[in-house]
Amino acid sequence: MKKFFLYATMVTLALFSACKKSDSPSLNPPAITPPTSQVVKVGTSADISFDYTADAGFKSATVSATNGTASIKTDGIAGATSGKVVVLFTAGTQTGAGSVELTITDDKDNTTTSTAVISVELEQTTFYINSNISENTTWMAGKTYVLQSRIAVLNGVTLTIEPGVVVKGEAGTGANATALLIARGAKLMAEGTAEAPIIFTSVADEIAPGEIASPNLDPNFNGLWGGLLILGKAPISAAAESVQIEGIPPSDQNGLYGGTVSDDNSGVIRYVSIRHGGANIGEGNEINGLTLGGVGSGTVINNIEIVANQDDGVEFFGGTVNVSNAIVWNSGDDGFDTDQAWGGTLDNFAVLCGANTDHSLEIDGPEGAYNAGNIVKNGTIKGNPASQLGDFRDGARGSFENIYFFNFADPANGRGDLSLSGTETNENFQNGILTFNNLQVSLPAGVTDMTLVFHGGTDVHATNVALGANTVGVNASVFGWTWASQAGELTGF
Repeated sequence: MKKFFLYATMVTLALFSACKKSDSPSLNPPAITPPTSQVVKVGTSADISFDYTADAGFKSATVSATNGTASIKTDGIAGATSGKVVVLFTAGTQTGAGSVELTITDDKDNTTTSTAVISVELEQTTFYINSNISENTTWMAGKTYVLQSRIAVLNGVTLTIEPGVVVKGEAGTGANATALLIARGAKLMAEGTAEAPIIFTSVADEIAPGEIASPNLDPNFNGLWGGLLILGKAPISAAAESVQIEGIPPSDQNGLYGGTVSDDNSGVIRYVSIRHGGANIGEGNEINGLTLGGVGSGTVINNIEIVANQDDGVEFFGGTVNVSNAIVWNSGDDGFDTDQAWGGTLDNFAVLCGANTDHSLEIDGPEGAYNAGNIVKNGTIKGNPASQLGDFRDGARGSFENIYFFNFADPANGRGDLSLSGTETNENFQNGILTFNNLQVSLPAGVTDMTLVFHGGTDVHATNVALGANTVGVNASVFGWTWASQAGELTGF
């Protein structure tokens, strides 16, 4: 009986052992799936994610790297049979191949190692723009963007340009002239700062983000690219409610401007310097430094600088936009030019006439039934032997006040005066539609007769003052961020 019991017990144990072995197969070591090859810029960090399985349960992970450093950002879960380990990789200073090596240990102390391939590259700092902008886009601080053609920001799209960005236009004339055009219904959010202004210039300019003065171009080189055009839906005085802007071929319908929306909003333009533009697109047809066509009062424009544009510094074509703290230096034609019944205000401005500047102010009247007038006030205008104080023509209208003129030539030489051109302009002046108030001038040596400088009766609104003794004019302290200021051109303003 005892023998039978011992035999039965041994059989039972054998059967139990056999069952236990079949219910608990051998466990696989950990398996790791590395990510696809990744690019990381020099000096920057990136998350590198590894998926794993661990039949015996996750116990620990260790990591090492080449051409950079690595640490575990998100570890596996203790005992988990699957999951993810996230490694933070920080690239070193050398370009080339790198790697992240992850080792996982399970609860049975089995280990597996897997390697993720990394390519360490220099950070891209220059971007080439060769097609219209059709979706919301941001141009990032510290970068340079090169316009390779006429680039339009399309209706409904916003282009954001961060502080310190440099935008460069490639050379080109005619239909190949480069420019940035903000179409009707689009927005430009170009909000620079006094410490980091946004600069538009030519590819010939070696300036880099963080610099103000060009290291290689003189401030009188012009026509090297196009310019910045902002078009809106505000009213204009023209043959039609909307027309094609000058400087853009009629075949490009993004060049239409004008409408009925007085408070139209084309964005924010602040602390922006536009340089060396004005490329010629046809016979006597150049692009202005800043063109404002039918731009509405919902648009914010302040603290702008235009340097060495072959055509006008700033030209208004109708619209209702207000502009403040604006400076034009070395324009090839006019400083500020107004057309088609612009109905906004220009406040706190300066014009520094260059050798080829024609009129510091060229004020044209309406071209259609719409008859708004503008306000131009608190400005200082430094002349040049080739320049005139201003030309008011074709039914000009508006209010001009608290403006100081100096450094102009003797008007006996055919320049250096302020004129009212045409019967309609003179009638508007007599009828109070065109007004002047508190103009001051430092007359050139030997000139004492104010009527030789201020024509058509405007002399009664002007006073001769000693050089620098003016009590009206610009507050130049706001222009410390500009190239003109850093070049010493505002000394004495």
